[in-house]
Amino acid sequence: MRPNFNTMSETLFLILFIIFIGSLLALDLGAFHKQDHVVTFKESLRSTIIYVSIALLFFFLIRFKGEILHGIHDNQTLIEVSSKYHDQLHLNPDESAYEENLLQYRKSLSLQFITGYFIEETLSIDNIFVMIMIFLSFGVGREYYHRVLFYGILGAIVLRLIFIMTASALIQRFHWILLIFGVFLIYSGIKMFLDRNKEEHVDVKNHVLVRFFAKWNLSTDHYDGHNFFTKENGRRLVTPLFIVLLIIEFSDIIFAFDSIPAIFSVTEDPYIVFMSNIFAILGLRSLFFMLESVMDKFAYLKVGVALLLAFIGVKMMLPFIFGKEIISTGISLIIILTILVGSIGLSLLFPPKKEIPVSNE
Repeated sequence: MRPNFNTMSETLFLILFIIFIGSLLALDLGAFHKQDHVVTFKESLRSTIIYVSIALLFFFLIRFKGEILHGIHDNQTLIEVSSKYHDQLHLNPDESAYEENLLQYRKSLSLQFITGYFIEETLSIDNIFVMIMIFLSFGVGREYYHRVLFYGILGAIVLRLIFIMTASALIQRFHWILLIFGVFLIYSGIKMFLDRNKEEHVDVKNHVLVRFFAKWNLSTDHYDGHNFFTKENGRRLVTPLFIVLLIIEFSDIIFAFDSIPAIFSVTEDPYIVFMSNIFAILGLRSLFFMLESVMDKFAYLKVGVALLLAFIGVKMMLPFIFGKEIISTGISLIIILTILVGSIGLSLLFPPKKEIPVSNE
């Protein structure tokens, strides 16, 4: 039976959050990207700073007013919320301890948010590799990258909300699902490490979506500017740009099977999982444009992401082995940042040697 904390507050907070994110996206497309153009490194750096700053402001909101998320107004409600989503907190049931408990709760909630944010942002680096490969394989003009990624985010918000709320409901009912998540993440990490040097490519002609639209004569084989749809002989057809959008959406769904369970390793609060996910996705586009031209310089990033997946998988499994939380959220954040900074640092300090073609002369 669901505890008696304020469901209306949760729903209202979620609605306001989605409206806020929608406003950011509308401002982005309406004010800064009215005309199709190639996003410069300077633009992407500015956008990255803005989105990271907004995520940090949200972190401070939770740090000092985290109780508004679940409509907490007294010690009983706080303990009910904590028992549902934050079992690791040991709160004093005495009503006089409310303020002290609230400080502990705010600190834990904000730390979970920022850790989840960094997990998602780090794992999203691998998704950038995939998106670059898709764009290049389909020969998409660089001036249209932003438009595709913009609409990709809209789809990702809806799909991830459904995925996260479903996963949370299952975890609340069948807690052992976290063990399966842990095993899956370790497997994903090992697979990524073994495949780190494997050259990936998209077979454009034989891709299942390309063949589907071609089979039913629903698509055209040429681009029509930034349009997803075009008219030929009086018929409305999808352009290759729309197919690229769908492929990126599907790649995000596959990516979510790693990233969302990973965030559940630090919190079982679906609202924190969703919000940290969305803030990271918002920054993903800017990160994409920052990294697209220098991805070849970060040779050890995939190794770092693989280690991160394996670490999170182990972290999720340990409580089932020892019966208690072994690695705290704070320690997890330190390890995550160490893996990220370490993989970038090693890439810059020890870049892979380029093969020099041997002359036959």
